[in-house]
Amino acid sequence: MKKLRRQQWLILAVFLLIAGFTSYKALHLARAVSYWKAHRDEPIRGWMSVGHVAHSYHVPPYVLYRALGLLLTPPDKRPLRDIAKMQHRSMNEIRAILQNAIMHARPPYSPPPDQSPDREGSP
Repeated sequence: MKKLRRQQWLILAVFLLIAGFTSYKALHLARAVSYWKAHRDEPIRGWMSVGHVAHSYHVPPYVLYRALGLLLTPPDKRPLRDIAKMQHRSMNEIRAILQNAIMHARPPYSPPPDQSPDREGSP
């Protein structure tokens, strides 16, 4: 077997590094895809953010932000339990508000006319 020169070792090392990084990213992507396939329409819990609920229920985030009276920008990444405390509501009230908004955002329902995405702020 022929001995490898320093330049060939360097090329091999770079190739292995790139192959390892690509494998890592592919595994990360596969895990993310399988997670979201298994977590559709999961029950709304206090640890979730508005964005998480919107993604799980396949509704635009602005619908849920508007239902809770939150500004759309910047996205509020706090857990729902913190939003409930800030608004002096129970988690059951927050859950009911979100479920109502989700129900009206999905077919066969359509959102009321004042629910356009370009308006921000309170409902």
